[in-house]
Amino acid sequence: MGKIVTFGELMIRLQPCNYQRFVQTDRLEFTFGGGEANVAVSLANYGLDAVFVTKLPAHAVGQAAVNSLRRYGVDTGKIVRGGERVGIYFNEKGASQRGSVCIYDRAHSAIQEALPADFDWDVILEGADWFHFTGITPALGPNLVEICREACETARAKGVKISCDLNYRGKLWSRQQAREAMTVLCGYVDVCVSNEEDARDVFDIEAEATDITAGKLNREGYRSVARQLAERFGFEKVAVTLRESYSASDNGWSAMLYDTAGGEYCFSRKYPLHIVDRVGGGDSFGGGLIYALMAGKSAQDAVEFAAAASALKHSIEGDYNMVTLAEVEKLAAGDGSGRIQR
Repeated sequence: MGKIVTFGELMIRLQPCNYQRFVQTDRLEFTFGGGEANVAVSLANYGLDAVFVTKLPAHAVGQAAVNSLRRYGVDTGKIVRGGERVGIYFNEKGASQRGSVCIYDRAHSAIQEALPADFDWDVILEGADWFHFTGITPALGPNLVEICREACETARAKGVKISCDLNYRGKLWSRQQAREAMTVLCGYVDVCVSNEEDARDVFDIEAEATDITAGKLNREGYRSVARQLAERFGFEKVAVTLRESYSASDNGWSAMLYDTAGGEYCFSRKYPLHIVDRVGGGDSFGGGLIYALMAGKSAQDAVEFAAAASALKHSIEGDYNMVTLAEVEKLAAGDGSGRIQR
């Protein structure tokens, strides 16, 4: 069905067991994750040719990171080896009215210190149909902004579709830095994924009559956000994920897809989520959307598939969305009973 290349940082995820806090635990669970890597795993699980590109040290921990992708069928052949360390993020899972906490330790990681010369995008993107990155990757430094720009420029020249999840991270860069870099990069993008906060934080585009802390959403406001983003950057499609946060444990989850060619705004059904792990929820939506669009699904079917994929991810520990195509299709078709499969 096609070849997808994603580019970003793969990190070590360290997390207290269960719902313990950092200050009370004496052990941490060790896994791997990262925005674009999470997307690649989703796509590989759906049977697509998914290639993940990054830079990782040529030591045992770097190899463990590579192996974590290989086990799900992700093509790691274009990963550059070098540098001294793998970035880390510490995750403390929230529950009820206590929110989750994420602490980064990714300075001087191999990818954070990568140079444009490390990546031959003409070779990497040969035969590719789709290229995906997020706003987290250029936030790692000016060198990553330039690497992303070169990747997008090459993809555009080769006729490769480009998608980007805005994913603003205030702990990595300021709103002004994000706006300057993403204004340039979004000029190459065909499909943009955002949420109720990213469009505001990066581009000062805000949904009216919406309070994300009170779980109140206004559909007309999100139509406006998608339309403004598309008009500013010429996006073909804009997806907006809609999270209603009742607590750290319970959310309402849905999404909207704006198809500019037909002027069509498609809203998915809303899922009441009791959350096992919300990290990677947006990435699983992005992976589902890319799959659905590459499969030729209609705008309505595409947003239903992507929202269902993400709803399922919230039930799975870790960054990666370890669900099958059949499981997503079943939920997207309306079967959310959760009945045991025998």
